[in-house]
Amino acid sequence: MKGLVITVGNELMGDDGAGPLLARLLEERGVPGWTVLDGGVMPENVLHQVRAIRPDKAVVVDACEMNLEAGSVRFVSEGDIGSDFFLTTHRLPLVFFLAALRQIVPEVYFIGIQPRHVAFGAPISPEVRRAVERVRRRLEEGRLDFPRYP
Repeated sequence: MKGLVITVGNELMGDDGAGPLLARLLEERGVPGWTVLDGGVMPENVLHQVRAIRPDKAVVVDACEMNLEAGSVRFVSEGDIGSDFFLTTHRLPLVFFLAALRQIVPEVYFIGIQPRHVAFGAPISPEVRRAVERVRRRLEEGRLDFPRYP
């Protein structure tokens, strides 16, 4: 299995930096079987790299408002991402990115991390930092057994 982790987020915006933090941690340690791409605030810009990598599975990770406790981690369906109450901080809605990704990759999953605060210049909260570590550890262990949203 050739896996790909695509992270999304803006590290200048507090907990929205969860994705870029995860990318750095994974790149530092390396995770056998997984390639990492940091999509930043415009993940659609890495689609050409996804085509070149040709993964069997892609996991997209982003901070998103799910009305849960800060640091909660959930698998989120595309239907929930497209709903009006589900918020991310990115210009192009993630449903468009995920739809484009599904045309390239057979299996696509989205993992959301509940932020505590998203504000310019704010640091990542301890809850979100722990959540990012939890996601990193599970990728290393080869198990992504997070609960489903809601």
